[in-house]
Amino acid sequence: MNPLAQELNDTLASSIAGDLLSDLGKRIFFPRGIISQGGEAKKLGHMANATIGMTVIKGTPAILEAIHKNAPSLKNGELVAYAPTAGNLDLRETWKNALVVKNPSLKGKNISLPVVVPGLTAGISYLADLFIDDTKPLLVANPSWDNYSLIVETRRGAELHTFDIFTDKGFNAPAFEKAIAEEAKNGSVRVLLNFPQNPSGYSPTNAEAKTILSILKAQAEKGTKILVWCDDAYFGLNYEKDIYPQSLFAELCDLHENILAVKIDGPTKEDFVWGFRCGFLTFGSKGMSEDHYNALVKKLMGLIRSSVSCSSTVPQSMMLHAFKDPDLESQKKAMRDILERRYHLVRTFVDSHTSKVLKALPFNSGYFMSFNTGSINAEELRKHLLNEKGIGTISINSQTLRVAFSSVDEDKIEKVYAEIYASADALAK
Repeated sequence: MNPLAQELNDTLASSIAGDLLSDLGKRIFFPRGIISQGGEAKKLGHMANATIGMTVIKGTPAILEAIHKNAPSLKNGELVAYAPTAGNLDLRETWKNALVVKNPSLKGKNISLPVVVPGLTAGISYLADLFIDDTKPLLVANPSWDNYSLIVETRRGAELHTFDIFTDKGFNAPAFEKAIAEEAKNGSVRVLLNFPQNPSGYSPTNAEAKTILSILKAQAEKGTKILVWCDDAYFGLNYEKDIYPQSLFAELCDLHENILAVKIDGPTKEDFVWGFRCGFLTFGSKGMSEDHYNALVKKLMGLIRSSVSCSSTVPQSMMLHAFKDPDLESQKKAMRDILERRYHLVRTFVDSHTSKVLKALPFNSGYFMSFNTGSINAEELRKHLLNEKGIGTISINSQTLRVAFSSVDEDKIEKVYAEIYASADALAK
């Protein structure tokens, strides 16, 4: 064990995070090497800073005109300089302040400063490195995004456990409670909650959110250590009135000393910059101090340093400028309105049509909705729609077909869904 890793482990020993770390999570650390020495030189190297591998001219990173002319409003350093390992500090603080605005229950609560990661997928992967190994499974909904399996089972060699997320009417609280109790038999629980959910496009109602929180709190009160990952990739895209309006992280972050919550979010979906690959990880627990958060963040920085070194500078610079634009929220509302109109067109179609085999899973938010394909194979239906009708969809598993209404123009929605229903019924004959 590296002494720096042991030092962080000793700090975290008095926190729930220390109890939940994986094998790699215990070993990882942020080295006192090039990055930390470069940081010292940045502060004290007044004569010359000969630490960083960039071409610098009179204190400013050099840039090719062929690059700069395509983004002339940004400074050289905002385009080509290395970003800090944990991300641009101004951006991290801006995002934290925005979290409180979007989640009023966070006001006054002690959470970590968000850390910039190269996309939400990378954030989930880093969390798996920190907290998942072959003795520590992760509980997710069924159906769920296929990348969870790739990260947990294939990369980390761990088990992915599931619970059936839906009853006919909505969130399956009894199945969730039973699954949490089953996981707790191992002494700890690691569970991922993704709302709005991919692939179903479902978010819990106010009553369902209250039930989810009460189930987790009741288990924590029994002495179980619980880690909750809030995958909030599609946060804020709600299209019905009775949807819990905040991230569950806002309550989980101080719900009980035995619960450690982490929020995985970012501008890629919320601010419609999908290819920017810019995300954030934020930690919160009732029993954790600033020293605990700092130690946990340093372990996360060690994972970032040992994989991509740092997240891309350009998206961070552009988002920081965008967050200062007074027109940003009105522009985002216009984009959300487009998605909401598409949602309601899909909702109207699904509610007014029947199929021999298709059954829409509950949906009320996000980018997607999904069908249970009943007696026909979802992959067979996907191929038929693609090859015979020119319609692309995603088969999540043998009985789940995902349709991203987010990428279907309004004037095509009725025709697309009519073809999906007709094709499913034809294959059922």
